[in-house]
Amino acid sequence: MKQSPAWLSKAVFYEIYPQSFYDTNGDGIGDVEGIIEKLDYIQSLGCNALWINPWYDSPFLDAGYDVRDYRKIAPRYGTNDDAKRLFEVAHQNGIHVLIDLVPGHTSEEHAWFRESQKAIQNPYTDRYIWTDFAFESGDGIPCVAGRSERSATYLLNFFEFQPALNYGFLHPQKPWQQPTSAPGPQATIEAIKDIMRFWLDMGCDGFRVDMAASLVKNDDAHKTGTQAIWKNIHETVMKDYPEAAMVSEWDEPRMSLKCGFQMDFYLNNGGNGYVPLLRDYWNDVFARVMGKGERKTYVNGMPFFGAVEDQMEPRGKGDHSYFRKDIDSDITRFTNDYIPKYEATKEDGLFCFITCNHDTPRPTWNLGVDELKIAYAMLFTMPGAPYLYYGDEIGMRYLRVPNKEGGYYRTGSRTPMQWSKGKNLGFSSADPKEIYLPVDPSNDAPTVEEEEKDPDSLLQTVRKILAFRYSREELNSDAPFEFVYAKAESPVLVYRRSKLLIAVNPKIKSATVPVPSAGKVIFRFGETKNHETSLTMGPQSFVVIEQ
Repeated sequence: MKQSPAWLSKAVFYEIYPQSFYDTNGDGIGDVEGIIEKLDYIQSLGCNALWINPWYDSPFLDAGYDVRDYRKIAPRYGTNDDAKRLFEVAHQNGIHVLIDLVPGHTSEEHAWFRESQKAIQNPYTDRYIWTDFAFESGDGIPCVAGRSERSATYLLNFFEFQPALNYGFLHPQKPWQQPTSAPGPQATIEAIKDIMRFWLDMGCDGFRVDMAASLVKNDDAHKTGTQAIWKNIHETVMKDYPEAAMVSEWDEPRMSLKCGFQMDFYLNNGGNGYVPLLRDYWNDVFARVMGKGERKTYVNGMPFFGAVEDQMEPRGKGDHSYFRKDIDSDITRFTNDYIPKYEATKEDGLFCFITCNHDTPRPTWNLGVDELKIAYAMLFTMPGAPYLYYGDEIGMRYLRVPNKEGGYYRTGSRTPMQWSKGKNLGFSSADPKEIYLPVDPSNDAPTVEEEEKDPDSLLQTVRKILAFRYSREELNSDAPFEFVYAKAESPVLVYRRSKLLIAVNPKIKSATVPVPSAGKVIFRFGETKNHETSLTMGPQSFVVIEQ
């Protein structure tokens, strides 16, 4: 395997959406101090690394992914001194911290863009992608006209208020399309490098890179232009910070891990192997929203229009998720996708699993707590560094809430963390009308406080699984892995991590598979029987056998 920070071998990440995690000053919005105060809790889960969603100064039209100042913490979260203290306290507790890097675009309020809009040429004129006339289209890329002093339209990278930073075009076709080697794209690359150095010097341990594949326009299918840029960044910046790590939002390890990233992870993208595990209804959503045989615009693998929420039918007929206990599923829909990706990249870095993220419907939308226990047992014993989204450890629910800061249907997975019974479920002392998003109004809303008391709760189960993972070198992120048994007609999946044989049966029916399983059972949920020539898995069971 290529050189990576040693700490990644044991890393388990906890993703924090800062505005919804813990509010310490009573303004209704989570803050950096809230993260610091909850580090002991995070560590108690078995997590030793953080991924923090954007905390930069921003107008918050896209929840902070519209950056106004890359070098300044948004005042609603605190100050740069607070961020530095978080790094220091986290490190004292053996916790590494990754922050979101948003390299593909900024807010239209960013100082770079304000200068780039001017008619008179200046050092920022080519920091963004502009056409050469106020009435020219973006050559197939969404653009905005009529809002700048200069006679040109500017291209977008996501929402209308997020102008695309200029990394050039792989194959320029028009006069305004600059090659990646042009001064403008090269200046953009250097500016991003400086931002990375700024935060690494302050004490952060690396970055999760938003829309990492989106840099070069008119790129080819292999993202040749974008890969070259990331190789350059890793070779010139990351070499000076050998203990730092980066994870890409890419969902294609055969590209991302080949150009320098130490980690990539599965996303909730229709058509990949991850979706059939937990959210098979998502493929059905695609089919309904996009229309039969018709492929329309996607953004980050998600439909960028339509009433997506209205098509999200929990436990509906279109949902054949593997971890659903009550319906037949085909595990090879996962394994056939995962195996080629893993085999092609296992020497290059880590291809990781998430329980959820800020863009993904929470798994409780279609899975019960008993199903989640089995799902987490598998996800946390697979290769790669697992990513646990805040609140997934207690089974927080996806809520139908109004759009907030560009979240739209994603907003339902961004509601405040539920710490205890009482006002705002312990998230904030503010008036309920003033908090960032409403908390779960249900009488049985899960909370940390209540699940701490129940040894069989999802929270305590997560702790048991992660403690077991940490105790066994065979379950390290980069330890050997192979599938032993995966058949379309069987509910049982069997895989090996070095001398550990691991099997999962998420269904309510028992099943026996022809896998030699003699050995010592060292971790188990449910009833299982291991034999010389076979393995019997009871309903909703999981087992680890040392051989």
